[in-house]
Amino acid sequence: MTDEVVKRILLADVYAVAKETPLQAAPILSERLQQQVMIKREDLQSVFSFKIRGAYNRIRQLDDDEKKRGIIAASAGNHAQGVAVAAKHLGLKAVIVMPKTTPDIKVNSVKAHGADVRLIGDTFDEAFAYSQSLVQAEGLTYIHPYDDPEVIAGQGTVGVEMMRQAGNQLDAIFLPVGGGGLIAGVATYVKYLNPQTKIIGVESTESASLAAALKAQSLVRLPQVGIFADGVAVAQTGSHTWPLCQQYVDEVIQVSPDEICAAIKDLFVETRAIAEPSGALALAGLKKYSQRTEQPNQRLAAVLSGANVNFDRLRYIAEVAEVGEGREVILAVTINEKPGSFRAFCKLLGKRAITEFNYRFADEDAAQIYVGIKLDRDESRSELIQKLQDAGYSVMDLSDDDTAKYHVRHMVGGHPPPQVTDERLYRFEFPERPGALMNFLERLGQTWNISLFHYRNHGAAYGRVLVGLQVPESDLKRFSEAADEIGYAYCEESDNPAYQLFLARKPKN
Repeated sequence: MTDEVVKRILLADVYAVAKETPLQAAPILSERLQQQVMIKREDLQSVFSFKIRGAYNRIRQLDDDEKKRGIIAASAGNHAQGVAVAAKHLGLKAVIVMPKTTPDIKVNSVKAHGADVRLIGDTFDEAFAYSQSLVQAEGLTYIHPYDDPEVIAGQGTVGVEMMRQAGNQLDAIFLPVGGGGLIAGVATYVKYLNPQTKIIGVESTESASLAAALKAQSLVRLPQVGIFADGVAVAQTGSHTWPLCQQYVDEVIQVSPDEICAAIKDLFVETRAIAEPSGALALAGLKKYSQRTEQPNQRLAAVLSGANVNFDRLRYIAEVAEVGEGREVILAVTINEKPGSFRAFCKLLGKRAITEFNYRFADEDAAQIYVGIKLDRDESRSELIQKLQDAGYSVMDLSDDDTAKYHVRHMVGGHPPPQVTDERLYRFEFPERPGALMNFLERLGQTWNISLFHYRNHGAAYGRVLVGLQVPESDLKRFSEAADEIGYAYCEESDNPAYQLFLARKPKN
């Protein structure tokens, strides 16, 4: 099998539409990590992503009858643009099915390349189902984003370039993992050429399907995937990519959304490129690997796989990048409710910068503050917390609490009045499309009173809502049925510590 895959990679002729991208040294990161760090700049492709390689390699090999009928793909992102460009170059009809939640920047980009864009459903699954109906009805050929031998071969050309550019001397290559097309192609070629080079996949903690498969030694379908790194939000590794990953991938590292944001910032500082979350995934994994390894000065390369980021997302990315890097800590701290208390607190912090401070009077004796603090260069989060506790402060670390970071930080302002009873807190995710919020309000808001509500657009396909509803114990079953019927992902957060500290009703003394 290996010889056949390598042969396909070497015969993959992608350069009619793709270009060889540089393997760029990263001196700032290299010095900080004490490694030789290099970045493979796939963001420099015409569609700002490596996806054009696999799409073109598959499409160029269609027979005359298939080319005459045309092609189709279901995609909300980079694959769609790659298919559109490849089809335009070859003069083929291309239909691209995208969810209605796809940001306009991506829809317009695909249209600009001449593809027929159909906006169907709110999710990829709905778009995919429609694309398959057109395959049957119109005889179009479906171009898979990753699970196809020729797509895998096209993506494998990234590995061919990297090894040649590095003189075949790389200690480890870090690659983002969604369905596995890129890592399967690169791993097969690199291990064939130099088995000593480690191949390390990097997955989001919200969609770690390859890690689950390797642990189970068989394909695993995740019950749900997170949406932050949407370019790799795949529930199951491909059937064609799986055996190659199983054989050639040395390790899979998982990174959090915060760590991805920190890597986006690092890439900007190093290259001035603004990576999309999945595009920065590999570097986030490289950093995590470097922090645990005891061997300095290794030659480590990460693929910057894409830069199709929505501008609206940059606000959120900038907010959490410092937390992801471990240079900022988010705390709930109890201080005395008297003049001079905040000054004394700041004096204890010394020259550390306070990045955020939220407070509202709620108690005559104690003040509950929500505070962001930038750590000293060589200081750990635990060291700062211990310093505050030693000084007599009650401290709760909220740095890893999504509800606190996404919602509560924007809402700190007081507890509800006595008439607000039976309040329960829920987090919902709903598609970013007209009518989604009204659907939510019509199903729930007319039956149970909304006592708290926070929504903030993060430029993603799905919106995050935090809502407080007055639901008596006797109504819980009926509420659960109604919430399930809406079809939006949700979870209860009534016991969340940040909510309890800053927003929940205080018990009577």
